[in-house]
Amino acid sequence: MKYKAIVTCMRRLGAIGLAAVFLAACSLADPNTDYTTPTGKGNKGSHAGGYSSPGSIFGPGGLGIGTDAPPEPGQGGEGGIGVNSFLWRASLDTMSFMPLASADPFGGVIITDWYTPPEVREERFKVTVYILGRELRADGLRTSVFRQLQGADGNWVDAGVEPQTGADLENAILVRARQLRIAGLQ
Repeated sequence: MKYKAIVTCMRRLGAIGLAAVFLAACSLADPNTDYTTPTGKGNKGSHAGGYSSPGSIFGPGGLGIGTDAPPEPGQGGEGGIGVNSFLWRASLDTMSFMPLASADPFGGVIITDWYTPPEVREERFKVTVYILGRELRADGLRTSVFRQLQGADGNWVDAGVEPQTGADLENAILVRARQLRIAGLQ
């Protein structure tokens, strides 16, 4: 009885896999090919049979994830990430001395793990960098810096951070982004 159920399941999976292959093959048609319609007229980029692509409720380009309109030249939003690539790379370069906990290029969030400076063992820092858009702008970046001090009992306790620390970090990232952009233009 068990064997029969396994065989039936395997057949169904095989049929689903075969259907997926056939469906994937449908999208392999070259959109630049001239197709001939039943009336004999060529129809470049349309489906065979003379029918054009159906419209979309999301507009002419449809709905794409991370495929917005291309940014202006030199803005650095090219590629597959959803934020400005210069700010993204500059943030990673600037924060490279700290261990990364998470990096989301589509959401534009970089979270570091706790970092203890070698010269001060009783203090540690954690940073979150938010890249807010696809343009290379000073207001397109936010940072949050967290600081903890180690108590006499060995537990870590939250401590205040100078407001200038976050601003200095943002400025360092912006300077690096500018350097990357200038290097990319040359």
